[in-house]
This record gives sequence, structure tokens and C-alpha cells, in this order.
Amino acid sequence: MVRSFTLEYWEDEGWYVGRLKEIPGVFSQGESLQELEENIREAYQLMKEEEEALPYPGIQLKEIEVEV
Repeated sequence: MVRSFTLEYWEDEGWYVGRLKEIPGVFSQGESLQELEENIREAYQLMKEEEEALPYPGIQLKEIEVEV
């Protein structure tokens, strides 16, 4: 399956640094935009593998309201 995400990126001291806008915590960098894209895909895959491997017994979900 293929999903599309928004890569938000910027240049910082000669490096391309970026994050997946829709997935908090997935950041990476590369010497080129192409390398950043490869690295961000790998970071996403690692995050998904870790998420699937770790059991979280007792986790519950609850919707709450937040004033904005």
C-alpha cells in the first residue's frame, strides 16, 4: 500500500532537514533533497515497525474537547 504525506523541509547549514507534516516525530536530514526523501521514508518505516513491535497493554483511548 502507498500513502502520501507532506514533506515539509528547509535548508540548514548546507543540509536539507525535514519532517512529515502529518506524522509527528518523523524527522530526518540529507545532503540533497533526494537523500532527505530517502531518509524520511526510512525514518517512517522504522517508526511503523517499532509501533507494531511494542505491545502497549492497558492503553485506552478517550476523546476530549480542547478550547481553541
